[in-house]
Amino acid sequence: MKLSIIIGVIHMMFGVILSLWNNKYFAKSVNIYCEFIPQITFLSCMFGYMSLLMFHKWTAYVAGGFDDIKTTERCAPSILITFINMVLFKTNEPDSPECDPYMYAGQEGIQKFLVIVSVVCVPWMLLAKPLITKNRPKAPGEETEFQEIMILQGIHTIEYVLGTVSHTASYLRLWALSLAHAQLSEVLWQMIMRIGLSSEHWSGGILLWAIFAAWAVLTVGILCLMEGLSAFLHTLRLHWVEFQSKFYSGNGYLFIPFSFENILKLAEDME
Repeated sequence: MKLSIIIGVIHMMFGVILSLWNNKYFAKSVNIYCEFIPQITFLSCMFGYMSLLMFHKWTAYVAGGFDDIKTTERCAPSILITFINMVLFKTNEPDSPECDPYMYAGQEGIQKFLVIVSVVCVPWMLLAKPLITKNRPKAPGEETEFQEIMILQGIHTIEYVLGTVSHTASYLRLWALSLAHAQLSEVLWQMIMRIGLSSEHWSGGILLWAIFAAWAVLTVGILCLMEGLSAFLHTLRLHWVEFQSKFYSGNGYLFIPFSFENILKLAEDME
């Protein structure tokens, strides 16, 4: 579960970084300062920090501890509870009296600072770009009304902030796929293959041959084909929604089909 969240955060951060390259290519410096910087800051302070806590928990707490009961697996705080308390500005409670409520010294103050920075990023994304472009000369085809710019920026801000939470949770589908694969493998072993191996009579060899054929067909058909197709569709969805929404707008250009009639009319008009 933790690994799927880490993969998702890295994936989304890479998508936000691609938006920086897009803005540089199209010379949109306002988007860099008013969208990219607060977006990458918000994502890093919230879910990037949560991913770092996962790595810290893996290395700071082990079975039996490092000659200290506070570093045993029983004293390892829950990442989910820690993250919820971080957002709600609540103090962590230790699992037992001999355990520490936090993973490292100064964690409570650092978490409050990160939440405050994340909250500041929201009005930064919402107001900075409309206020900067309010009195700037507009290019042809660009929105001229300040209200329209505010509405569009408000939609983008709400979509990014809420989408970051939902998109991060959406990567848990990778964890669900691994659980489903493990359970299907266990079912095929317990209900099919184990029956053939448990027979002690000489006919068990013939039975095992038939059971192995059924087990092989179901393994290839269900685990390889169906599970492979399911994993492909889920990862395709993660690329299309969670990843590409960070940098791809899809505005494109108006499609004009090739036509000799239009070419001749244009040539006549030019004459």
